[in-house]
Amino acid sequence: MTQTPLKETPTQDQRIVYPGRTWEQFKHIQKGFEDSIGVRLFYYDGTIEILMPGREHELFGHIIGWLTTCFLAQKGIFFQPTGAMTQEREQEASAQADQSYCIGSVKPIPDLSIEVVFTSGGIDKLARYRALGVPEVWFWQDGVLMLYALSTSGYERIDCSNLPGLEDLDIDLLKRCILLAETDAGEAVRVFQQAIAR
Repeated sequence: MTQTPLKETPTQDQRIVYPGRTWEQFKHIQKGFEDSIGVRLFYYDGTIEILMPGREHELFGHIIGWLTTCFLAQKGIFFQPTGAMTQEREQEASAQADQSYCIGSVKPIPDLSIEVVFTSGGIDKLARYRALGVPEVWFWQDGVLMLYALSTSGYERIDCSNLPGLEDLDIDLLKRCILLAETDAGEAVRVFQQAIAR
């Protein structure tokens, strides 16, 4: 009996963009992908984006989520991790962040969305999160963590989180541990846990 070789996860993201599409077309495509694990779908301003994250994308997405979860749990902050759940505003925008969180209470739209960006500029994605009303968005791109908070005039770059409890998170520590995880995820978690327990 011949065994089928295992298919390796692609190292690089695979991304398909369809401009000039309607919300109805997006919903049709979304339905077609509802059983496809790992595929992320986005819609804003007539553009549909289909993203199949590569190995490195998933590594960074999970480690950032793990460290954030670790911090929230250690500090006794109420949170609900909502992962890559679909965030939608009918006819306007739809997004699936790599990680997302409700902080303080459960809400239909998470307080924090985190995206790992390999294939296109993160800041371009802020418009769809503004349409959704996500209070804070973090992007990990090219070894840099960028935080944005929603204000009345749009998103503003911030140095530390404005979310209750997360304002005490040492962003430099978080960045160092994310980079460490590229070679040793276990060590990154241990270093982070020891630092936040002080």
